[in-house]
Amino acid sequence: MAALLAYTAFAIGVASPGPSVLAVMGTAMAQGRTRALALASGIVCGSLCWGLSAAFGLAALMERWSGALAVVRAIGGLYLLWMAWQAARRVRGAARATTVEPVREGYARTCARGLAMHLTNPKSIVVWLSVVSLALPTGARQADALAFVLSCATLSATIFCCYALAFSTHAARRAYSAGERWVNAALAGVFGYAGMRMLLASQAP
Repeated sequence: MAALLAYTAFAIGVASPGPSVLAVMGTAMAQGRTRALALASGIVCGSLCWGLSAAFGLAALMERWSGALAVVRAIGGLYLLWMAWQAARRVRGAARATTVEPVREGYARTCARGLAMHLTNPKSIVVWLSVVSLALPTGARQADALAFVLSCATLSATIFCCYALAFSTHAARRAYSAGERWVNAALAGVFGYAGMRMLLASQAP
């Protein structure tokens, strides 16, 4: 029962609209399915890193040392503000052109962007610590911890891939082309708000 509750909580946390989900959705509509899947793969790899850290004690040590989390929040906040600036630039570009700019970013770089996005997300640490402590009893075997983390990573990959596939359909991309400025303006607002909140949290005593 505890494991089922942990899986449910994890799935809700992953599927809830946040910077990572919105980034995959926006990439799928603007740049297509393959690039959205590349971004999603980077996000899942970042989530897996935090999951393994939580299961084997590193994330718990970071949580006890507030300075480490403050550094992660500061880096994550700056990264989200950079993403907001990129989305705002696309708003200005859409005002001057009627077609989507050709993509120059390589797939490896897109994957690395997703990885960086999730590694600088302190919320991921907290979520993983919560679900690991809920699913695994004290003194659980390392094999059980590894199996749980890999199962959650598979669940995370499935959810993000579904977002990438759903928002890269012809209908979704047509809708994006029609309202490109509004979509990017919304993304800029969400990323900017999340980035400022994260920066302010990093400075809190």
